[in-house]
Amino acid sequence: MLGPGGPRAFSVRAGGAGVYRRNYRAAAGMRVHDPASKTRFIHHIVPGPMPPVAGVNMQASIESTGNLERRLTFSLPEDRLQTHISGRLGEIARTTRIKGFRPGKVPAKVIEQRFGQQVRSEAVDGLLRETFDAALREHELRIAGTPRIDKGEGELSFVATVELVPDFGDVDVSKLTVVRHSAEINDADIDQMITNLREQRRSWSPVTRGAQDGDLVALETWSQAGDERLPAEGTEKGSVIVGQGMMFEQIEQGLVGLTAGEEKTLDVEFPADWRVPALAGKQVKVTVKAVDVSAPVLPEVDAEFIKSFGVKGGDVEQFRKDIRANLERELKGALMNRLRREVGEQLIAAYASVEMPPRLVENEARAMLDQQLEQIRRSGRNPGDVPADAHEGFKDAAAKRVLVGLLVGEVARRNDLRLDPKRLNETMRLIASTYEEPEQVIEMYRNDPQLMSGLQNRVMEEQVIDWIAERAQHTEEKLSFQDAIRQ
Repeated sequence: MLGPGGPRAFSVRAGGAGVYRRNYRAAAGMRVHDPASKTRFIHHIVPGPMPPVAGVNMQASIESTGNLERRLTFSLPEDRLQTHISGRLGEIARTTRIKGFRPGKVPAKVIEQRFGQQVRSEAVDGLLRETFDAALREHELRIAGTPRIDKGEGELSFVATVELVPDFGDVDVSKLTVVRHSAEINDADIDQMITNLREQRRSWSPVTRGAQDGDLVALETWSQAGDERLPAEGTEKGSVIVGQGMMFEQIEQGLVGLTAGEEKTLDVEFPADWRVPALAGKQVKVTVKAVDVSAPVLPEVDAEFIKSFGVKGGDVEQFRKDIRANLERELKGALMNRLRREVGEQLIAAYASVEMPPRLVENEARAMLDQQLEQIRRSGRNPGDVPADAHEGFKDAAAKRVLVGLLVGEVARRNDLRLDPKRLNETMRLIASTYEEPEQVIEMYRNDPQLMSGLQNRVMEEQVIDWIAERAQHTEEKLSFQDAIRQ
């Protein structure tokens, strides 16, 4: 949960994820890969021209191992490594305090024994990054995704396998055709939201009349499919709110009119792909018994009700203002999702023939599979045994995600698009406004590099999507609020 106290309960939902995942980094000049990210486009941004790293004298060989794959072999400069290690150990010797020695008088051998391995490891990591980046510059490579770096034959030798950004040729976004949707929030939308909130807090009161849409029915069921009875003994017990699609439609509608204690047998034809194999594709007699029927009782919109949503004082006008602010945030996210989908579909159609980096596509397919499995587990279901090649079914969708992500990154790089600090702050404050302690949420973002990086990803991506849409051929289409948020 983000922020103290969590979001106010009337927050609609967190904007909703679009068709594509987004993990765009802060600025177009950065090389990025974040395979663990679960949101928005995938942007594997690659380095533009960078200044040389002082003191790195590169000697790297390159081998082509595929249309978009290269293997780089390089070694770290021993003299620079030793210079860095010596300098760092000297710094530690001057500043560290060790019992039994005066400050600055700790013998070099003691410092080496205590800190040598850690310092060497840190020095190798830092020099490895510098040397690898220098090798990319030397061979003018723009890579997609995360490189795989393995140890070479010598102690300071390494072999990096990288995939390259494909050549998209001329990226002319003015040829794209995009529909830009707009919508407004009116009083009726706020009224509907208040009704939704009342329904979330509803209680139930038993009734003697027949069940109708919106009623809660406690029921028992059993089925007869030919000679097979389900369950074999007794009944299945449960509860359903009539009209909410919680059961097979024909059975749920069969509850309408039943009073408490009343029983009915329905002739139901299940589809061939029904989730219960014993019933799939069969004509089944389903017996339903309404044990109890209860009608909903909605709470009054009074001060106590309003206070329960974090509105101090229970003022109804402030309550409506807060709801409007949340709906505006929801609407902004929904419209951006629609625009993202529009732009993504256009880019896919225009550049579908371009070959994508195969390892990057496979990694994305596996990430999509993992995300689906996680969703299944969170819903309380067991995904069962997952075949080793289950990710293959996601490869087409993964290739499209990679294509869009790389293209959006190319647009940013070629047009030198940079993160707008004003837009970043506005978005951060908009998010924070939905929490009980906005300033604490803002402070949390500023003190958490990972959290801030995610926000920068989001804002930068939205900037690029807007930039593309503004220059594409576009038409305007106005929607109602309800239609706009319906993904």
